Amino acid sequence: MDDIQFKKNYSSFINPNYTVNPVSTNTPKTSATDPGSSEFGQLFRKTVEQQQLTFSKHALQRMDSRNISVSPQLVSQINGAVEKAKSKGIKDALILNGQTAFIVNVPSSTVVTTMSGREMTENVFTNIDGAVII
Repeated sequence: MDDIQFKKNYSSFINPNYTVNPVSTNTPKTSATDPGSSEFGQLFRKTVEQQQLTFSKHALQRMDSRNISVSPQLVSQINGAVEKAKSKGIKDALILNGQTAFIVNVPSSTVVTTMSGREMTENVFTNIDGAVII
């Protein structure tokens, strides 16, 4: 079972108000060296910089109700489109792939909603500031 299928199946169990408290940065350093310069620190920073695409609970529900399937190749293409949008300063993007549209919040790399070709006919897309066609 891939990650998207897992999230589709179990997203109803996740509380939408679930939050993660940030780690306090006011703690004194116990090491004389900078933790960011260690091998782990460099790997962690690289991982954070390369945020993976996530799907909101709403997007997963829309994918399920509209029978939109997402392959690992499509996720990779959307990731690439998000990176292009990020480089242009786009905050909310419409990403079009053939007959499927994805609305993505670029700073968080989160797919907010999806729709298929039938729903796109004569619709207006609002609250976006850019589009990427893949």
